[in-house]
Amino acid sequence: MIDFSFETLRRLGLTPAMAQTLTTVDAAASPLHDNSPPQWMRATAVHRETIDVHDGARQHSARCTTRLTRELKDHDFALAVGDWVLCTEDEHQQWWLAQRVAPLSQIVRRDADGGRHTVVSNVDTALLVMGLDLDFNLQRLERYLALVGSSGVLPVVVLTKADIAQSGTPDAVSQRMQQVRARVGHHVDVVAVDARSEAATKALQPYLGMGQTLVMLGSSGAGKSTLTNSLLGCATQDTGAVRVHDSRGKHTTTARSLHLLPTGACVIDTPGVRTLRPDVDAEALGHLFEDISTLADQCRFRNCSHQDEPDCAVRVHVNPLRLKNYHKLLRETRRDSMGALERQSQLAQWKSRTKAGRQRRAMERE
Repeated sequence: MIDFSFETLRRLGLTPAMAQTLTTVDAAASPLHDNSPPQWMRATAVHRETIDVHDGARQHSARCTTRLTRELKDHDFALAVGDWVLCTEDEHQQWWLAQRVAPLSQIVRRDADGGRHTVVSNVDTALLVMGLDLDFNLQRLERYLALVGSSGVLPVVVLTKADIAQSGTPDAVSQRMQQVRARVGHHVDVVAVDARSEAATKALQPYLGMGQTLVMLGSSGAGKSTLTNSLLGCATQDTGAVRVHDSRGKHTTTARSLHLLPTGACVIDTPGVRTLRPDVDAEALGHLFEDISTLADQCRFRNCSHQDEPDCAVRVHVNPLRLKNYHKLLRETRRDSMGALERQSQLAQWKSRTKAGRQRRAMERE
């Protein structure tokens, strides 16, 4: 077993469960340098060639050993911010990552080609940040909930720019919060804050305990970096203005990074994503849209698709936009589970239908 100080690493978000995992790791299985004892560290940023790691006292720049790089590639894994790694220093004061511990939780999304991409590892709470301006979008919020839903991470909806909304209409903030709760259910906490104020830290205090790790998720311009700076108590993360016509921001934050908060918690700031595809299966989607799953038992037909069947209880009681979003996520889930041949067959069908539609419209114009 490799000796480590729980209190020192707790400052980096080490939980009792992960500490138990670290005690079971066999250091002899990894190539280590004799001139320095191996140390447990946490990945705070991942770059193309190097990884920033923190030992609880200082941050270092490290590289992966050839063996670890090969192991990660063979198992189709990739290092992510939040990973716990075993590091050792060589005679040239270069730090090396010799081993990665399997994470206890991960948030994973799908890339445009359907491949899995790890967003962060070993997170306790996901702050789903959404602005109370033109950034307010309940369909997108449901996608973020789907992204977090199957990871075992606690989702918390944080509505930013409450000061702007309040200045327009006195009841705007409470009305928006009611809309969110009606859409996502009362089991998800919803908090409205001015991300620039000290009150934001007080509102999020229940999630900022010692050893806790949070991640900021949301679109560009929602206020993730501004809120991160407020929690840190200093302007560490770059922030930028948003466009007037749609309240969207530029990608001021371009990489994920882990920061230590004065409360003893850690926060991971992330850049906004233009295309959000949750890595979720049909069962997990059913839990997220529990209202639809429950009402489905009251439909006239057992195999009701909740689209155009008569006496559909789901269509009667569920918000049409929520139901539309559910169908869209379900189609993406089924497409992600297809094999290469099934994808090619579906693509051929789409092309055939598109061609037939064009021909039909051309005949109608004649």
